[in-house]
Amino acid sequence: MRLPGRYDGVARPIVTYGSDPVLHRPCTPVTVFDRDLRRLVLDMFASMEAADGVGLAANQIGVDARIFVIDCPDAAGEDVVGYVVNPTLTLLEPADGEPAEEVTEEGCLSVPGPYAELARTFRARVDGVDVHGDPVRIEATGMAARCLQHEVDHLDGIVYVDRLPEEERDRLLAEAAGPAGDLPA
Repeated sequence: MRLPGRYDGVARPIVTYGSDPVLHRPCTPVTVFDRDLRRLVLDMFASMEAADGVGLAANQIGVDARIFVIDCPDAAGEDVVGYVVNPTLTLLEPADGEPAEEVTEEGCLSVPGPYAELARTFRARVDGVDVHGDPVRIEATGMAARCLQHEVDHLDGIVYVDRLPEEERDRLLAEAAGPAGDLPA
């Protein structure tokens, strides 16, 4: 579905927790850099925007590929917008006056509805390539650093609720499923 908006792509449905094995296993590295890859990145941005998200991994739209997109504010309120193919995450030491980590609420488009407090490193960086295979790097703080960590987790087959104690995870998944219980665990 093409939507009017900031991104020129086609919004695809979001995969929910437990509904597709692609969300629960490490994604395959990208080896082909072509028009289809460029279209996928545009579709990912459109899908993220349509779902009112700040980041999206390819497996969240059912694609087994190590790619994520981000449009998220950093600790200073500046938007961090970009994408990385085949990202490698580095957790960075804080700059003077910054906390090492931050505990704040985190949510996920693949677990619609609930949020949970989760500790993440305050400053992070990803290195990878763009759709042409050229090197790219994104370094961020605050919420954008959280987003980088969250999206790389997705590409490694980890959903944020998997990092929570079992009881809390079960409660959040039940809340996301709603009364019909249509979100598989």
